[in-house]
Amino acid sequence: MKYYLIGIKGAGMSALALLFDDLGYNVVGYDDAKDHRFTEDNLLERNIKIYTEPNQFEMDKDTIIVRSPAIRDNHPEMERALKMNLKTYQYQEMLGKLTRMFDTIGVAGCHGKTTTSSMLVHVLDNIRGCNYIIGDGHGHAFKENKDFVLESCEYRRHFLNYDVKYAIITNIELDHTDYYKDMQDMIDAYQEFANRAEKMVIACGDDQYTRYLEVNKPIFHYGLGEDNDIIAKDIEYRNDGTSFDCIIEGNYYGHFDLPLYGKHMLLNSLATIAVCYYERLDAKEVNKYLKTFKGASRRFKETLIGNNVIIDDYAHHPTEVKVTIKAAKQKYPDKKIIAIFKPHTFSRVKEFAKEFADSLNIADYAYVMDINYDRELPEEYPDVTPYTIIDMLNNGDYINEKEVDKLLKYDNAVLLFMSSKEIYILEDLYKKALEEKID
Repeated sequence: MKYYLIGIKGAGMSALALLFDDLGYNVVGYDDAKDHRFTEDNLLERNIKIYTEPNQFEMDKDTIIVRSPAIRDNHPEMERALKMNLKTYQYQEMLGKLTRMFDTIGVAGCHGKTTTSSMLVHVLDNIRGCNYIIGDGHGHAFKENKDFVLESCEYRRHFLNYDVKYAIITNIELDHTDYYKDMQDMIDAYQEFANRAEKMVIACGDDQYTRYLEVNKPIFHYGLGEDNDIIAKDIEYRNDGTSFDCIIEGNYYGHFDLPLYGKHMLLNSLATIAVCYYERLDAKEVNKYLKTFKGASRRFKETLIGNNVIIDDYAHHPTEVKVTIKAAKQKYPDKKIIAIFKPHTFSRVKEFAKEFADSLNIADYAYVMDINYDRELPEEYPDVTPYTIIDMLNNGDYINEKEVDKLLKYDNAVLLFMSSKEIYILEDLYKKALEEKID
């Protein structure tokens, strides 16, 4: 049998391909995107073939299709597969099958799920081994491992396909407004996910909406507030990281040192620590590996060129933009913070324009790029443009890939590139121009 992954360059799909490869399955893929994406290197290292033209791969009756959520029935490769009556799975359906093979820890939330998943994987894999699929394009499996950490996306209720031992919920906020009707609709989806937990729910108690959940399994809350079950105490936010003590259900568990910045990273670590506590892992061992966690891909990734720090981050929701800028301010209190943001989806900009502007206003100056779209049409949102946000900025401007010179005037600054999409094009142009300027 051969697995044919249509849309293989997507972050989740590429992670699934790597996991299949680890399990010894025969896997190849297809993607329309001709440009190089950050997920490709891992696939090419494994010699996983990527087809970029329809009809190149020869399907047969033993081919199993797994398709990205972005692939419709009228896609040329799907039309071929359907005509041949091949067995076909949506990405989330295949993940659902995997969750039933292992003890699954599902990490959900509007923000923080990739970092929390990555952090939990780093700790568990070093202590006892674990399988995982993370939304930054990383996936791994070893048949003997019992744990499976899965980043569990709420988009179109995909996470309701998964059977989990632990359900982690980092926060609940309104997003994907092209699908969810309102906040109550979003809460209802998370409540269904939480009720799929076999053992327990671990939720951020500092988030107002997790307290709305009515679940039929034990639920433990983590956070900074005294009304939580898992609490960080004696916190020190420093320019080399964050340290704290952790109290769980009134008992001292251990001291922890995190080489990351911002309250949001501290909260992510508490979710990781909670799972380790309830799995009866030694706190000193947990701290040993938390101290060496470097962060998830495309989360606060830093490059130093001259006096300037370039940070690449996946932030694409107003809350993520806000906490990422605040983290940069914590680490670099003496540098100007210049935010460059590429929005994704017109519906998100329409719904959260003011919140985006408020978050970007925390920076010293902000630039907004054209809105990226893949499942919406511009003509459906004629009044939504980058200026929907820019007009509410205190100090801001529009920028595109042809205007990289606008960024070259900054010296001894932090330039923070934020987007879930192809902001790396402008970022790479800026890095090249800055290096040439310094030379």
